[in-house]
Amino acid sequence: MIINTPLLVVLAGPTAVGKTDIAISLAQHFNCEIISADSRQFYKELEIGAAPPDKTQLEIIKHHFVGFKTVSDYYNVSRFEQDVITLLPNLFEKNKVVIITGGSGLYIDAVCNGIDDMPDFDPELRKELTERMATEGIESLRLELKTLDPDSYNNVDLKNTNRVFRALEMCLLTGKPYSQFLQKPKKERPFNLLRIAVNMDRAKLHERINLRVDLMMEKGLENEARELYKFRSCNALKTVGYKELFECFDGIHDLETAIELIKRNTRRYARRQISWFNRNNDYAWFEREQIPEIIDYIENVK
Repeated sequence: MIINTPLLVVLAGPTAVGKTDIAISLAQHFNCEIISADSRQFYKELEIGAAPPDKTQLEIIKHHFVGFKTVSDYYNVSRFEQDVITLLPNLFEKNKVVIITGGSGLYIDAVCNGIDDMPDFDPELRKELTERMATEGIESLRLELKTLDPDSYNNVDLKNTNRVFRALEMCLLTGKPYSQFLQKPKKERPFNLLRIAVNMDRAKLHERINLRVDLMMEKGLENEARELYKFRSCNALKTVGYKELFECFDGIHDLETAIELIKRNTRRYARRQISWFNRNNDYAWFEREQIPEIIDYIENVK
């Protein structure tokens, strides 16, 4: 079937489910290109911990927004939305189908629905909040966020210090609740959208996560983290895989414990991803082996 109207196919799902391989199979079938919406894969230094497409995969299909920033660069979801929307017309000139894939639900939603432009951070405010977190702990920031923006407080992962920090930072910087930036009406897009999510049996997914962490360690994740330790304050590195190893380097726990924490925290992250995509009824869910069924679903889009 020939698709004549520009169509952005969203391929979402939890970490380690196999989105990269599925996206490449779809892109080969439709002869199109891929946009990465994995916010960790933006950074070129995270060659192991972010599990980006490898050199062979990048040669098979052109990927955009993979390894195009350094960990010290400031980049946010608003800029990503603008960059993707600017790029898409050029991609649609080559092919009426484009695939966007990743597990960063906020970044996917920004492209699909739009998001208010978020202001850049204020260095002084960020320094002040960083010092507060160091002296008072994250609970102080949580309580202020609860006062300024109850909606964000009720919806954000309160154990994710980076999310709490960012939500409070936006409240103080703009004088508006951070949740307002995420709740604006959907923008009209000059292309059709088709949302697909991939999942698998939870026990099998957890097994794949554990195996992938072991493979990352074999490939040299520990050495990669040591080389990046001096950048640990950068937002790009406040993520699973690096945080636990940095704590190991600080003597908080040993390497074996760090590896088990990476596995545990990655499994928890996968559950949060599944919950995020489950909230949107526009997603059609498939098993990772159902590539022919996914292709049929795309080709029969109305």
